[in-house]
Amino acid sequence: MTRRISVIGGGLIGRAWALVFARAGCKVQLWDPDPEVRAKALDALAEACQISGDDPSVLAQVAISADMASAVEGVEWVQENGPENLQIKREIYAELDRLAGLETILASSSSALVASSFAEGLPNRSRILVAHPVNPPHVIPVVELCPGPDTAAVVMDRAEALMLAVGQVPVRLNREIDGFVLNRLQAVVIAESLRLIEQGVVSPKGLDDTICHGLGRRWTLLGPMATINLNAPGGVKDYLDRYGPTMTRLSDSAARGEAFTERAADIVAAELPTPDQVEELSRQRDSRLAELDRFLRNNE
Repeated sequence: MTRRISVIGGGLIGRAWALVFARAGCKVQLWDPDPEVRAKALDALAEACQISGDDPSVLAQVAISADMASAVEGVEWVQENGPENLQIKREIYAELDRLAGLETILASSSSALVASSFAEGLPNRSRILVAHPVNPPHVIPVVELCPGPDTAAVVMDRAEALMLAVGQVPVRLNREIDGFVLNRLQAVVIAESLRLIEQGVVSPKGLDDTICHGLGRRWTLLGPMATINLNAPGGVKDYLDRYGPTMTRLSDSAARGEAFTERAADIVAAELPTPDQVEELSRQRDSRLAELDRFLRNNE
């Protein structure tokens, strides 16, 4: 039986999720409250296919629903992609919990709101979780599965199995935490990056080169934990014995929230492409990420 999926919200992330599910052979029912977004969704998906190199025939798997009720009818999974606004999220999930079948899992793409903040008080909150992707999820496969305090273990099992089945890389969190894992790591790296730039230690290009052609290359293949395990003859314990004091000193003096300043933003913005170039540069990024994704999958 073909798996049936609902995607709620037809913006960039919603369309990317629709492509993830469609190319895995799922039947996708896409809905957005904005009629104009619904009208343009298939054309936007066709453009995304062209940029990422996907076969446009997969779009035959996607249907545009007229309302939320028809979008969630008979599906096993709902991927919600609404605004990062708590009141709107609560309204969406109250409707989803009322309309979706009891066996349907409700997953949010939220990057800032934990499940308990919008699932609290709902009768069937045990089937609600966050499935946080990285933008854009159709070419970057990791997805963080973060339960709320009421999320059932079987729901997490099903979520993990589905993500594997559609070609994503699920990271299962054991408990709810603000920012999940990816954004907590990202916040620390960006804070220290901004401070180093603002203090004149390095230029924005030099900082990006350090990540792209240094840490990023290693981490693409191994990740930081596997990397440090190879950076000392005796593995990770040897690494911490050798470099732990140095890393402690550096991390204790690292930037925190005070690094996110207007002055730092001005310095970086002055050296980066202007906002009117963002759309085209995003297309180029997605195309290159798709090439990288294909290469890595073919060489695992």
